[in-house]
Amino acid sequence: MHLINNENRFKNMRTLTLEVPDDVDLENHELKMILATRLYENGKLSLGQAADMAGLSKHAFAELLGKYGVNYFNQTEDELLDDIQNA
Repeated sequence: MHLINNENRFKNMRTLTLEVPDDVDLENHELKMILATRLYENGKLSLGQAADMAGLSKHAFAELLGKYGVNYFNQTEDELLDDIQNA
């Protein structure tokens, strides 16, 4: 798994505190990944933004999308072309 550079991690992001019941059997990183994947799936975040939110590189985030039931090709054509150019 590739972590992102921490210098850019919180650029242009706000902090949200959630209260999660103790009996929810998920680690904090899993909760962040679930939220990031759903926002990506709904078109609210780009792949890069969602990866940053999850604390992962774009590549690592994209690899994990299937595990969370999200199709990688949820991107617009422009986003996909941009990712291809930056690969």
